[in-house]
Amino acid sequence: MKVIITGDHAGMTLRNEVKNVLEELGFEYEDTGADCKSSVDYPDYALPAAKRVASGEFDRGIFICGTGIGMSISANKVDGIRCALTHDVYTAKATRQHNNSNILAMGERVIGPGLAHEIVKTWLTTEYEGGRHERRVEKMMQAEKK
Repeated sequence: MKVIITGDHAGMTLRNEVKNVLEELGFEYEDTGADCKSSVDYPDYALPAAKRVASGEFDRGIFICGTGIGMSISANKVDGIRCALTHDVYTAKATRQHNNSNILAMGERVIGPGLAHEIVKTWLTTEYEGGRHERRVEKMMQAEKK
């Protein structure tokens, strides 16, 4: 699995922690996030990375900013993206099982590295269930075409 990870200035520390999880799990990744503490605009990082997931260049993405909100809203503007803002393990699992999310958004100011580790591990290793969920996911994706 290939994962793109990105974030703005407010997600830099947690993004570095998440890279450790990706290495531990043996996933190939590319970090395209801000490498500074000075303020940058999250759409400048979320949109290009989301487009790379939507194109199939990457299987999944992990986006981090202060709250995760700006990154998730930005990512979901890209056709083909199902970005879930998640701050607990239960919803990380559910969004993979039920929504087939392809991008995970988290907030560095909301969660710490230990919880982020568990969220990322769960999200990356949980499979989409399909079945009854497929119809719902298809309805979401069809809305982009209108």
